[in-house]
Amino acid sequence: MYNPTTVWRRWHRRVNVTQKRHAVATALAASSLPPLVMARGHRIGEVAELPLVVSDGLESVKKTKEAVEALNKLGCGQDLQKVLDSKKIRAGQGKARNRRYRMRCGPLIIYNQDDGITRAMRNIPGVEATSVDNLNLLRLAPGGHFGRFIIFTEGAFKKLTEIYGTQSEAAPLKKGYHMPRAAMENADLARIINSTEVQSVLKPKLEAPRTHEPKRNALKNKDVMDSLNPGALKRKAALQKSSQKGTSEFKEVQDKKKARQAESKEHNKKHKKGDDTFYKTLMKAFEAKAAEAAAKPAGDGEEDAHEDDA
Repeated sequence: MYNPTTVWRRWHRRVNVTQKRHAVATALAASSLPPLVMARGHRIGEVAELPLVVSDGLESVKKTKEAVEALNKLGCGQDLQKVLDSKKIRAGQGKARNRRYRMRCGPLIIYNQDDGITRAMRNIPGVEATSVDNLNLLRLAPGGHFGRFIIFTEGAFKKLTEIYGTQSEAAPLKKGYHMPRAAMENADLARIINSTEVQSVLKPKLEAPRTHEPKRNALKNKDVMDSLNPGALKRKAALQKSSQKGTSEFKEVQDKKKARQAESKEHNKKHKKGDDTFYKTLMKAFEAKAAEAAAKPAGDGEEDAHEDDA
């Protein structure tokens, strides 16, 4: 929002308890698939296996130096170096509000009993430690992207069965909770669709109806006119340039016009002079009739007028 935050803003959203538990169980399951963990950006090339389970002796580590050595032996050195290299100054005003730097997430340590592990891991950049009894979805799937690199202690890994149960048994520590059932036993959908059993009962593929291109008017469409009359566009462009001053085409048209006018004047001077002009030739046809009308007396004209009135 543009203005200061208000106390009546709706900060939280209600979510069903079972739905929250399903989300945590799904995030834990995704952390055991190397493709999903690598897609999230973790460097697990030197890790022996996933899920990575270590002995309970890691819970009693109290020194940060010992914790770093243990993580390097487990193959987490590349992931820890990735976190160090990703440290950047935050963009925006957050850098002035006690969160100046931001960096990527590293491994998450899940323990059963804290005998000093939280104190040893708290100063390693990117590494977080949490109890198996208090799993947080924001740590299991930061940013809404599941597949975080998780390291379990042996006691914590065994306790997951007591907390969330199995596919056939309910969870002892969560009343009435059952693990989410997979929607598909075989997730290879392409193989199912292309199988002989499915393809044998499908209807044949429908062919799309034949379509025809709409007829286009060559007098309105330049491309069609050019295909029917090659060079039409060039001739039209040359005609337009012939009316634009300053172009070579315009100069050529004016030169032809001047030459044509000069030739016409020369022809008129040579062949159309004296009695050969158009007007005099036209008037010769009326000279005889005009002379006859002038020779008639005035009385004959009046008698003719009376006869016409009668």
